[in-house]
Amino acid sequence: MTEAPIKGPASYFPSIEKKYGRPVAEWKAEIRAGYPAKHMDLVAMLKNEHDMGHGHANALVAHTLAEDGLK
Repeated sequence: MTEAPIKGPASYFPSIEKKYGRPVAEWKAEIRAGYPAKHMDLVAMLKNEHDMGHGHANALVAHTLAEDGLK
């Protein structure tokens, strides 16, 4: 039996960890520290403070907000 491929925002996680050198859990903690900011404000924070690309930042924020029931 094969596992279903990872879809959605989580599909970006391996490349995020490789490119930025930090585990996803650390990025999620940083996003949560920015609460109660809005989705796009959190994306902007990752882009501006960590030079993260828009797609990666958006995927992390979307997944974290959904995980916390804030989406």
